Amino acid sequence: MKKLLRLAVFVAGSFTAMHSMAEDAPKELNLGILGGQNATQQIGDNQCVKDFFDKELNVDTKLRNSSDYSGVIQGLLGKKVDMVLSMSPSSFASVYINNPKAVDLVGIVIDDTDKSRGYHSVVIVKADSPYQKLSDLKGKSFGFADPDSTSGYLIPNQTFKKEFGGTTDNKYNNFFSSVTFSGGHEQDILGVLNGQFEGAVTWASMIGDRETGYTSGAFNRMIRMDHPDLMKKIRIIWESPLIPNGPILVRSDLPPAFKAKLVSAIKKLDKDDHACFVKAVGGKQHIGETSLAEYQQIIDMKRELTKGGR
Repeated sequence: MKKLLRLAVFVAGSFTAMHSMAEDAPKELNLGILGGQNATQQIGDNQCVKDFFDKELNVDTKLRNSSDYSGVIQGLLGKKVDMVLSMSPSSFASVYINNPKAVDLVGIVIDDTDKSRGYHSVVIVKADSPYQKLSDLKGKSFGFADPDSTSGYLIPNQTFKKEFGGTTDNKYNNFFSSVTFSGGHEQDILGVLNGQFEGAVTWASMIGDRETGYTSGAFNRMIRMDHPDLMKKIRIIWESPLIPNGPILVRSDLPPAFKAKLVSAIKKLDKDDHACFVKAVGGKQHIGETSLAEYQQIIDMKRELTKGGR
């Protein structure tokens, strides 16, 4: 009788624990997508991700496409975004500086072609313009992408401060006639093409076929969308040192069992439906291991920028 009683208690306890875990598992998963590019295309590129996670985790995945980078940063900090597949390193730094325990690093995207772990910020001009180097843009209009973009602001800003002095507030000692934040990489490229800016920054892996926009980057996305001759219309006049690719993040305070399943599902997406993963992250890339150390330099630069102003 005692054995039967103990068994009944054990079964009841196990059922309660399982019921509790089921109760803890979210019914909705919020995938954050950085803004600054064509929203319709971004949603389309992530639809297969939604379908995969809906089935794999028995959730309703919401695609939280933000108009700017700050929306995803605030979403992670405010518990409105649960995961990001393609995060700007500078935006990750903003999250980390605000709350070091807000997110967990799942991995870093690594190029399928040459196993590169990074990309480059580049300055572009129109192909038929006379500008060949940065100094040729003296007195000209310039476009940045987003204040929380690594290649679209953080890295080139550091270079311009060293080369020309000043900050964005005084147009780098009035080296440029105007300095504008366009809102994103696509807007920067279009701004150059339509004459809004004589120079602007964007990002590219700088490996692979130039005519297809390299293996990953803003050129690649735009060529796939509706600008097949883009690379004939622009010229790159400056390239940054290598920047670490963006991290894949999950919100750290998700229920532990669900978070473990989510991390497994992200890695499974990369392996089982790599074509979908490639569309979502914007390049021919796969997941590799990473740690905070890989982003420490970006975090330090962002902290310095935050203290010192633009």
